Amino acid sequence: MHNPTSDQTTSRSADQSVVQLPQITEPRNPGMELDLDWVARVQANTSAIERRCASLPARRSVKKQYQAAWLLKAISCIDLTTLSGDDTEMRVCRLCAKARQPVRANILKQLDMTGLTTGAVCVYHEMIPAAVRALHGTNIPIAAVSTGFPAGLSPLHLRMQEIKESVAAGAKEIDIVISRRHVLTGDWQKLYDEMKAMRQACGDAHIKAILATGELGSLRNVARASLVCMMAGADFIKTSTGKESVNATLPVTLVMIRAIRDYYERTGYRIGYKPAGGISKAKDAITYLALIKEELGDRWLQPDLFRFGASSLLGDIERQLEHHLTGAYSANYRNPMG
Repeated sequence: MHNPTSDQTTSRSADQSVVQLPQITEPRNPGMELDLDWVARVQANTSAIERRCASLPARRSVKKQYQAAWLLKAISCIDLTTLSGDDTEMRVCRLCAKARQPVRANILKQLDMTGLTTGAVCVYHEMIPAAVRALHGTNIPIAAVSTGFPAGLSPLHLRMQEIKESVAAGAKEIDIVISRRHVLTGDWQKLYDEMKAMRQACGDAHIKAILATGELGSLRNVARASLVCMMAGADFIKTSTGKESVNATLPVTLVMIRAIRDYYERTGYRIGYKPAGGISKAKDAITYLALIKEELGDRWLQPDLFRFGASSLLGDIERQLEHHLTGAYSANYRNPMG
């Protein structure tokens, strides 16, 4: 990310880094044959991973105009999400309005920002039509959670049908949940076959594989499940549904993005990464972005390869941007979700 050298260049530099980059199209991951020898060789040194992650927040703290630029970048990578049992069409419409203009107009004007939106809007299947109407005329994609979300335990043929219906309704991205039992029992062939079938059901829609990492038992299982899902054709791998007791963490993130790096070095295909659940503070978003930059490089800081699955995160980022401009924090009610 470009670092501005003076207050006068802050907003312009941030604008260039978030909005004015040329459109980049990555070749889609076609997958590969399941390589069980590669999977078996994958290990995870838990103590070393935890030490690496524990040191990161203090080492990668940014302030003032640099922080503002990183926060604008974070906004462009948010999958703005509502996945509640009491969702209504009106709530989804308000969420989509926030996705279209994620920061108050007066703040964007002072930052000289135009064209900033979130990376996507993520909803249940039933809410796709409302999101399609609310986002008409924009390039903001709709992501739909599918395959018996969040448990993923409905019959396979019903999960396949749900994917197809979500794509037909207008979803451009499908967030599927894997069967955790295949990971816990080490049945990598079944996980691969299931993931490959889901990828085929998605057609042209991109597929994000939710690993539910808090329920996989170990970081080694997280690493192996990540690799198998990429072999089966996943476009993104994602930490969590947001419904588990433990969701996105830095150690899990490090394991998953190193699996992404290994897959890229072997195949030449870039796979996206999406941490979801529990990321609600602006400072945490910057830490995740810093880790991505260090491990994968700048290319993975674009929304086609990195997303936050979040809702309340956007409100805290907006408060931090206002503090950057005014020196004072606003009340939460001044930054509504819609």
